[in-house]
Order: sequence, then C-alpha cells, then structure tokens
Amino acid sequence: MNSHDQLEQLKLFKNKITRFLMVYKFALDEMETKIEILKEEFHLLHDYNPIEHTKSRLKSPESMMNKLFRKGCELSLESMKRNIKDIAGIRITCSFISDIYQISDMLRRQHDLRIIETKDYIKHPKANGYQSLHLLIEVPVYMSDGMESVCVEVQIRTIAMDFWASLEHKIFYKYNEAVPQHLLQELKAAADSANALDKQMERLHREISEIKEANAADEDDLIKRITISNQQFSLPSSLLDLIVEETKE
Repeated sequence: MNSHDQLEQLKLFKNKITRFLMVYKFALDEMETKIEILKEEFHLLHDYNPIEHTKSRLKSPESMMNKLFRKGCELSLESMKRNIKDIAGIRITCSFISDIYQISDMLRRQHDLRIIETKDYIKHPKANGYQSLHLLIEVPVYMSDGMESVCVEVQIRTIAMDFWASLEHKIFYKYNEAVPQHLLQELKAAADSANALDKQMERLHREISEIKEANAADEDDLIKRITISNQQFSLPSSLLDLIVEETKE
C-alpha cells in the first residue's frame, strides 16, 4: 500500500470515528436541552428548581479502547457501541434525595426516551459507601441518513453524594487504586456522614415546604403576576375569571 492509499484510509477512519463520537455528542445535547427545559419550567411554575447543576462528558477513544481490552471484547466501533454503555454521560446534581427521584420520574415521562436500565445505589449503596441513581437511557438522534438510538448514562445525586464521590476518585487516583485499609474505612465513615446530612436536610426541606404551604394565603398578590425571561406581566381580572371558569368545566 502506497502513502497515498494510507492517507486516504486514515481520512476514512477519522471520518468514521468523528461521526461515531458526534452522534453521542448530539445525544448529550438533546438531554441537556431537556434538562434545561425542566429547570426553566420548575423555576417559572413552582418557584423551586430541583436541579442544581449538570455536567456532561464523552469518553475518549483511548478510554474506550482500554475498556474493550479489559472486557476482552472485539476492537471495533460496533463493539464499542454494543459493549460500552457510558460513552456519553451526564451527571445531574440536586439538593435533596427526593429531588433525585422526582427528576428520574420526569425523565421517564418523556415519551421519546427509553429507560433501558436503572441502578439505585441510594437504596442499595455500594460496599464502599458510594450512592447515586444511575439510568441508562436510549435517546433518538436524527442524522441526515436516518434516526439512531444512542445510549446515555445519567447519574443523579445530591451535592453531598457528589462531593464524596469526587473525593473518593481523587484518593484512588493518588494511590493508583491501592488505597490503605484505614483510608477505606474513613471513606466509608464519610459516606455514612454524608448520608446522614442528606437525610437531615431532607427533613428540613419538608418542614420548610409545609410552612410555605401554610403561608400560601398571603401570596394572593404574587399569584396575579407572571415573570418570564425577566419580563413581568400582570394578569387582568377578566383573564383570571376566565381561567377559573375553565377549571370548573
């Protein structure tokens, strides 16, 4: 094979891997758009946003190859798609444990998404103390030559869970996964403390919500105003009367 043929083959392979990764990137874009819409909806209608922030990432080709090696799988793009389910990943961080399941339910109600696997490490934590809710979701991506179903791993966790997981990852990276036993025990204790904090904050959140509902009668004036994209609208009495009549029907 001459140098020209080699160059053409390299160009062909580059186009294939670029398209392969691009489809997963578009799937992440779709998920982030859906999550952003949910955030905006909750901000406008419920005056509360269960989603603190999100972070997405694509596995690198090198990372995917290493994973195929470890699993003893065929080295090909098709094998990557079939055997690696976390090529595209998105992490959603919340304030409270109840938010995690609320967000999960909202994603399940999206008719164009298909939940193919759920791993609940909150109800069933890992032995090291790790907690999070993992969803494998098939996302439809429409390309010029048709639709592809793309798997995205969604991890939903509280701020405390995320802090612990980040710390644990840094410690394992520093020790190249050979972590001393006493540190493993301290990490597990820290996970238990984070879980206790989450439960305490959940109780406070519930009590504050009950107080807010009790004071709802004092918010009549606020109900008559709508704010969308920093623009405020007053609701005329005639429109309010019309809405009330429609709800009676």
